[in-house]
Amino acid sequence: MLSAYKLSLPALTIETASPSAAALLKGAQANFGFIPNMFTHMAHAPGLLSTYFHGYEQFRANSDFTAVEQEVVFLAISIENGCEYCVSAHSLVADAMSKVPTEVTNALRDGKPVADAKLAALANFTRTMVVTRGLPARAAVAQFLAVGYTEKHVLEVILAIAVKTISNYTNHLAHTPVDAAFASRVWKDSRATK
Repeated sequence: MLSAYKLSLPALTIETASPSAAALLKGAQANFGFIPNMFTHMAHAPGLLSTYFHGYEQFRANSDFTAVEQEVVFLAISIENGCEYCVSAHSLVADAMSKVPTEVTNALRDGKPVADAKLAALANFTRTMVVTRGLPARAAVAQFLAVGYTEKHVLEVILAIAVKTISNYTNHLAHTPVDAAFASRVWKDSRATK
């Protein structure tokens, strides 16, 4: 992005982080087998990192969305926000863990229509919630509900937006480099102006 601000804070490690942040980074290392670059910047504000982890875990464990639908939501938010790090990471997670059909992930990444009508409605509604800042038109909600989602799902999209706002905005400010683990699914925002 043109003249985008970049944080001057260095990436933290378990050794250089505060005790509370170091504990969170150790947990990330145990969960992922490495510490994703994004967390090394969030660790400067342990409350931010802790809130991210808690919200992410709650969305994954307690939402009524399937694993595939969860990835569609996370990808739709991250694409709308232009977060190259999160789109890259969630594309790999979609492929390897959540078993999202590659054609769905690629359609989302490429800004093309998703063939599955229910997933398309989910992605469209999620983008609408981001763009309208939580003020969707009645018609947008009606279209979302018409494919089988509920008002509880609307609230769960808000949770996902909160989680991805934390990660997307942190990555924007830190200019977080994509980890080698996600390199096979690097995404570049074609809308970005350099």
